[in-house]
Amino acid sequence: MTRIETFLRIVVIVAIALTGAAGTAGAQAQPPDGTPAREVWNTESAFARTMAERNHAGFVSFLAEETVFFGQTQTLRGKTQVAEGWRRFYDGPQAPFSWAPDRVEVLASGTLALSSGPVLDPQGKRTGTFNSVWRREPDGRWRIVFDKGCPPCSGP
Repeated sequence: MTRIETFLRIVVIVAIALTGAAGTAGAQAQPPDGTPAREVWNTESAFARTMAERNHAGFVSFLAEETVFFGQTQTLRGKTQVAEGWRRFYDGPQAPFSWAPDRVEVLASGTLALSSGPVLDPQGKRTGTFNSVWRREPDGRWRIVFDKGCPPCSGP
């Protein structure tokens, strides 16, 4: 197994654990202002607004050059491929779905973070859970490096 495959497995395991915890313990309160967790929360929220505002260029601005998005049938690799693969979600006047963070965890180093939360259809019904890994880039901005959704978790 390569280091990337090992890393991805760890990311998925952590995401599943956090999603399960969120499903049983409720959503995390917004992290305190001035913390890396709040920065990621705000970044994820701004990223999600690009869908509501139908702003594909805005969406692309949050992608790391080497980003990887896992889909149901294929994996999109790199900023260009993800941008093109997601363009269809930005076509049309109404967003096909929305999302918002309800959990953010950041490494103590402040360089890598996981955000997770519900994916909702246009009527507000939860249809899934997103799990995104963010990396603080050399310019100080958080950019998404991995994204993977899953069906909604069944909780108690």
